[in-house]
Amino acid sequence: GGQDEMRMLRAMYAEGEERLRQAGIEEAGLDAWYLLEFVTGVDKAHYYMEPDRRMEQSVAQEYEKVVNLRAEHIPLQHITGVQEFMGLGFRVSGDVLIPRQDTETLVEEALKTVKPGSIAEELEIAPGDKVLAIDNTEIEDIFDYQFLTQDTYIEMLVEKPDGEQWLLEIDKEFDEDMGIEFENGLMDEYRHCHNKCIFCFIDQMPKGMRDTLYFKDDDSRLSFLQGNYVTLTNMSDHDIDRICRYHLSPINISFQTMNPELRCKMLNNRFAGDALKKVDILNAAGIRMNGQIVLCKGVNDGKELEYSIRKLMEYLPNVESVSVVPVGLSRYREGLYPLEPFNAQDAGEIIDLIEKYQKICMKKYGTHFIQASDEWYILAGREVPEEERYDGYLQLENGVGMIRLLLDEFHDGLKRRTAEKEAGKKLSWEGTREISLATGRLAFPYLKKMSEEMMSEYPGLQIHVYEVINEFFGELITVSGLLTGQDIVKQLKDKNLGEALYLPRNVLRSGADLFLDDYTLADVEGALQVPVNIVKSSGYDLVDALLGEDASE
Repeated sequence: GGQDEMRMLRAMYAEGEERLRQAGIEEAGLDAWYLLEFVTGVDKAHYYMEPDRRMEQSVAQEYEKVVNLRAEHIPLQHITGVQEFMGLGFRVSGDVLIPRQDTETLVEEALKTVKPGSIAEELEIAPGDKVLAIDNTEIEDIFDYQFLTQDTYIEMLVEKPDGEQWLLEIDKEFDEDMGIEFENGLMDEYRHCHNKCIFCFIDQMPKGMRDTLYFKDDDSRLSFLQGNYVTLTNMSDHDIDRICRYHLSPINISFQTMNPELRCKMLNNRFAGDALKKVDILNAAGIRMNGQIVLCKGVNDGKELEYSIRKLMEYLPNVESVSVVPVGLSRYREGLYPLEPFNAQDAGEIIDLIEKYQKICMKKYGTHFIQASDEWYILAGREVPEEERYDGYLQLENGVGMIRLLLDEFHDGLKRRTAEKEAGKKLSWEGTREISLATGRLAFPYLKKMSEEMMSEYPGLQIHVYEVINEFFGELITVSGLLTGQDIVKQLKDKNLGEALYLPRNVLRSGADLFLDDYTLADVEGALQVPVNIVKSSGYDLVDALLGEDASE
């Protein structure tokens, strides 16, 4: 085509941005840019080198087309079919949860189910309806909904699928459930993390895994609902107000350090230090908090760790517990902040420091407060602490006290089974039973010892315990929850697995038979030619599973 049919990049971009701004798209400039790059394939560097570069008419028309789609508020990622996570592109279709750059939009929430016999059913509210507002207040998410529906009289604005709106006046008992369940538990998309923490595990994952694994959440609502840890950098004053107003607790916070300057460096976010001031507001409102410190060698350990512990003690009793866990280092760290693994001597020093403050806190506040995760004890070659020291296992999810709990439950379960045996109760099998058990490097020595205790109690029982080294993420990753199907298959292929192989529950994605690398349970069974049973996480379940008494799922 001639000159007149060619369009300059700069002009295309300016028009795209203007069109989106008029349509009320919040990130108009950013989105116009993404679409330009998507259509033309020109990245920022090349654009700035020659913004006057001309594009074919057909390209310009294509750009106009995608800009118009975005102007209709169709998510950017559905237009491009690709979502970037940390520079990795993923294919996206209409049914994928998309992290947005912007944090909150008001979402009218479609109902998923209406409970039979509930108020909602009586009022002929049906699945697919949308709840727009309650008592003239727009609903932002599930917390607004729960808070606003407590009252004995409420007015609820509902929109039917055909667009008709009903204003319902509802008399009910205080706190009586309306019987409505929502399509997406939170009512809007989860919030994406904006930090670039030097220790982030998601940045250390290989390419090509399922996209949900690359989603970094930093969402105070998930913290409250599911126990996820948040950095507070993603929380606006509005969020803090709502947490205080609805008294959402506990909130789990990734402190990392109480030194504001160091925190900015570790999280690579210049607001990370200021975010610590939000703890003061939460504390003043009496919000319960749990803390976590991911320890990085030479960064936030030693004197810095001691400083953080002392600062955090000032928030007792509202900050109920703080766990210290070693940074997980995978083998995919190219181009990332250079971090070294801790050794046995480091681990000993860290335990000594933590135990010193446990004694101080116990004396002064009646709680141990600061906790070392199991990995430190294993690394230092020390016995894990007794149950009392874990204050009711507040930090189990962070691997604090898991081993102690497993051991105690196992011994209790074994004692009960032994008593039954002595009372003449028979097992479901007679003679001999040969099985195998596989786990990560961390729990292996404990499971081996427990298996030996079982075998000496039950002479016909033979248990082969195998340690699976994490070749997928790297040998420094020792927890069973990060093992992959391929490592399990590769390392157990020629082993004697007996009549069944038992694996811990946490190797699978919650609610699905999928390993981290998308191997299914059936894939592993097929490759190893043996039934694979999943053992729930308690010590009691372990005893029952090894005895073949029906605790596998």
